[in-house]
Amino acid sequence: MVYPESFEQKIGFGAVRAAVAERCLTAPGREFAAEAIAFSSDFGAVRSSLEATAEMLTIITSGADDLPLGRVGDIRRALLAVRIDGTFLAVDDLAATRNALNAFGTIAAFFADGERAALYPRLAAVASTLGGFPELVRMIDRVVDRYGNVLDSASPELADIRRELSRAQGSIAAAMRRVMAQAVAQGYVEADATPSVRDGRMVLPVSPMYKRKISGIVHDESASGKTLFIEPAEVVQTNNRLRELQIDERREIARIMMALTAELRPFIPSILDSCVVAAELDFIHAKALYARDIDARLPHLSPKPEIEWYHACHPGLLQSLRAQGKEIVPLDIHLTPERRLLIVSGPNAGGKSVTLKTVGIVQYMTQCGLLPPLYENSHLGLFDSIFVDIGDDQSIENDLSTYSSHLTHMKHFMANGSASTLVLIDEFGTGTEPLIGGAIAQAILARFASLGLWGVITTHYQNLKQLAEETPGLVNGSMLYDRQRMEPMFKLVVGTAGSSFAIEIARKIGLPADIVDQAKEIVGTDYVNIDKYLLDIARDRRYWENKRLAIRQKEKKIESVLADYEAQANDLRSHRREILADAKEQARRIVEGSNAAIERTIHEIRRAQADRDETRRLRADLRAEQQSVQNAEPEHPLLAKAPKPKKAPKPKVAEPQKPIAVGDYVKLEGQETPGQVLDIQGKNATVSFGMLRTTVKLSRLRPTIQRPRVDAPTQVALATADQHHSRRLDFKQEIDVRGMRADEALQAVTYFIDDAIRFSAGRVRILHGTGTGALRQAIRGYLSTVAGIASFADEDVRLGGAGITVVNL
Repeated sequence: MVYPESFEQKIGFGAVRAAVAERCLTAPGREFAAEAIAFSSDFGAVRSSLEATAEMLTIITSGADDLPLGRVGDIRRALLAVRIDGTFLAVDDLAATRNALNAFGTIAAFFADGERAALYPRLAAVASTLGGFPELVRMIDRVVDRYGNVLDSASPELADIRRELSRAQGSIAAAMRRVMAQAVAQGYVEADATPSVRDGRMVLPVSPMYKRKISGIVHDESASGKTLFIEPAEVVQTNNRLRELQIDERREIARIMMALTAELRPFIPSILDSCVVAAELDFIHAKALYARDIDARLPHLSPKPEIEWYHACHPGLLQSLRAQGKEIVPLDIHLTPERRLLIVSGPNAGGKSVTLKTVGIVQYMTQCGLLPPLYENSHLGLFDSIFVDIGDDQSIENDLSTYSSHLTHMKHFMANGSASTLVLIDEFGTGTEPLIGGAIAQAILARFASLGLWGVITTHYQNLKQLAEETPGLVNGSMLYDRQRMEPMFKLVVGTAGSSFAIEIARKIGLPADIVDQAKEIVGTDYVNIDKYLLDIARDRRYWENKRLAIRQKEKKIESVLADYEAQANDLRSHRREILADAKEQARRIVEGSNAAIERTIHEIRRAQADRDETRRLRADLRAEQQSVQNAEPEHPLLAKAPKPKKAPKPKVAEPQKPIAVGDYVKLEGQETPGQVLDIQGKNATVSFGMLRTTVKLSRLRPTIQRPRVDAPTQVALATADQHHSRRLDFKQEIDVRGMRADEALQAVTYFIDDAIRFSAGRVRILHGTGTGALRQAIRGYLSTVAGIASFADEDVRLGGAGITVVNL
């Protein structure tokens, strides 16, 4: 129950009702909305209505809103009129019925889909009673096309009549052309004149002075009287026949419509029921469109009174401010059974009345089945009744003054209020002498508290603020006011009484200073200081709220950082095998690179024929390569987050080994092939590795018990020969190093140039791209050190230019 009768007007709900009706696509939908938007305290009905609207909102926002609700016209009156035998639908009504039946089938099929029925159970339940009527649609399609015209194929008789009509119209047109040509030739009719139609008959426009010259029947004259419309005698009979055929056509169409309506008549009750369902779906669709426009959501619902709202807005104010390009200040309010009656105080024009109306309209919208404009984490319970006392209800007819009308409302509230009643009272206690008015208001407020009423009450009276501090069930609230800028902030704070800021507002408006000072003296400094104390309390409260907010933000940041570190640690543990596999792969690449560097060094030594300076330089290069391998950092991204390993203790110095003598079996440092010492000269030794004899320093030899195999030279030679032949066949005179790092590119180019020299290639190309030029510079720096290269230069500009280096060997 809501009170008074002007409840919707007082909270501004009329605009909401009109907005929903405006978004309905059909007249039945608007009629359904007018009846369905009504206050209800039935929790099941309210929840069902809100959930259905929320499901439709999901359909709209997901882009799947292709329901043909707009094609369901208002066919109820036409169907009701043909329930009596002998009546039939007009062609236009039949076409509208066909469109409606087809729309019914499309909507029913949309919600009959299993996946959609699971996603939108409320809407599927509403649409479950919607009929499809495919046979009726096909039956109508055999008679009427989609433009509402009766088809020639509707009956054989109609087809014959229309063929006769076509022939008669052709005869009349030919006869009119002949008569027109004769009349123009004789000057009776203007050369640019054309035949027209009067009363369904073809006529000629003739000047009155020539009306006796043309034989025929005068049917009409122009408004000016300067033209007569004459039907020539030559076409009178044919026009008569045409009129008869047109009558026959109408009679046949009526017969067809009567037969078709007779087929349709048994289904009229089911069609009318489907019209009601379609109107309800149109209404739900309109509610969803409105919810989208005001950012409404489905909150947590409760069958008992509950108010825990976040970001609540008055929809009318929201759309008004949005049209002006302004932002609304949302309302956050939380009432509990222990703090259920909120006494709001604060400055005039500070937002108290807006807060009151926002609470009223949000609660009323919800219990009318409309999604409320607040966040979905809000909690909203249902009330059995909502009472409001807003504005002035004085009435000369009922002999009610402003204050007596307020007291009449209070009497009703106390007589009919309960623990499930929400009361909304604006400017409580005003309208009479302040002292007695405040006392009566205090007594009424105490009765409200004893009855267990919920509500929001605005006031300026100090005794009511004091009562709220002392009485269980009551709580103070205030509208914030910025004293520096002297303007309201329109923000509600629950728990603190507010100041009216009358002195400050008077100064801002520009009242004379002596008037303001005199007013302060009249009320006394103690009374004025009460407002200051309240202001200080409110300021301190905001300060500590901001402090708490900052602490919560820092705590959330710390929790986020801790969660991030824990996730990284878990990731590191879960990727242990991956890290080890990457490390082994890196080790394999390092070994391969080291072996390649050693092989390249040996090749260079051989090519330089053991020149001492060249050998020394190559050994220095090899040592540098070894040092770079030792200093290489792990490249796995997770290893960078792992704690650094402790340094291993330095290895103990090994004991001196037995000197190498002639005949000992040895291995070259870094190699696995065993050899035998043939001769020792000072610090150098001549060693035989299979068929290869070489002189190396004794410091590079390591004793071994492994002896060389007798057939090893033959196997090595064969394998080397096969490998050489295979590489020669696969060799290409061009290499592409674009996208590689400089060190990777240099290694690839080194092997490429070695193979090119080995296989006596005369000219090769290196594709390195232009980019920054760093890769090109590094490659050319290496090429300048290779003795087997005669020259190198850029490729021809037509074939790549500076992006390719051509090397002549």
